Amino acid sequence: MIVGIGGDHAGFELKERLRGEIEAMGHQVIDLGAAEYDALDDYPDFAYAVAKAVSTGKAERGIVVCGSGVGASIAANKVKGVRASIATDTYSARQGVEHDDMNVLAVGARITGIEVVREIVKSFLGAEFSGEERHVRRLNKVLEIEANPGNGA
Repeated sequence: MIVGIGGDHAGFELKERLRGEIEAMGHQVIDLGAAEYDALDDYPDFAYAVAKAVSTGKAERGIVVCGSGVGASIAANKVKGVRASIATDTYSARQGVEHDDMNVLAVGARITGIEVVREIVKSFLGAEFSGEERHVRRLNKVLEIEANPGNGA
């Protein structure tokens, strides 16, 4: 699987560690920055780069890393076709893909330790959308909201 990854100054060190972990799992990684630590950089730049890679098909999944995961998740979700969420446990990471077709994982470098993040990433990348009727029905409602913001499903 091709995985886009990006992180701001708060997530830089964790992003760097995860890149090697993801490659060791047998996936190809596209590093979308930051290329070096910069205390003044901004999470939306990297969340957008990852989300855009996923929305255009350059990457099959994405991982964004910031201090809490909140800002990167919000920014990534502004890109059409992206379904990003924070996960702080393996169940949410797996279930987010299986039930909701989540395609971008957000993690907080200041919130979740590396050992737990490794397991979260494994769960996220190892999961597949179930395709069950109820999950497809719900996903279609989400896609309808995305297509018609403010109108609802």
